[in-house]
Amino acid sequence: MQPNISLTKTEQEQATTQLKTILADTALLYQKMRNYHWNVRGIHFNDLHAFFETLYTELETSIDDIAERIRALGGNAPGTLQEFLELTRLKEEPRTVPHSEEMIQKTLVDYEKTIQHLRETIQQGVDVGTEDFLTGMLQTFEKRTWMIRSMLEE
Repeated sequence: MQPNISLTKTEQEQATTQLKTILADTALLYQKMRNYHWNVRGIHFNDLHAFFETLYTELETSIDDIAERIRALGGNAPGTLQEFLELTRLKEEPRTVPHSEEMIQKTLVDYEKTIQHLRETIQQGVDVGTEDFLTGMLQTFEKRTWMIRSMLEE
């Protein structure tokens, strides 16, 4: 049954299409943070191990929230790795384990790309509920990006 929420079917479909891509980006970012958490090494191991855990825990919550927003708009959330890889705008790095500082740099790049994608989606125009939802995500990612950037400063 389609939701009766003052959005046309086309508006609902447009929003869910955009959200599916954001979900895929977030899911890939989540997996990258798990990979870094599992494989970080070096003198800052303890701090970075905990840091990457914080990131993937936050992302896990975001993944669920995005999927639930898709469902609230009447869409079906993608839930397979294959679907995520088809939809994401981020890049995977199979069989690579970067040095810890490079992990942080790559995390910064991915978070900044995610911010750019969120901002583009908001500026393209979505319904007010999705815009509000994405604006909250954007603010969270901006704050986390500032913290990641600070880790790379001397």
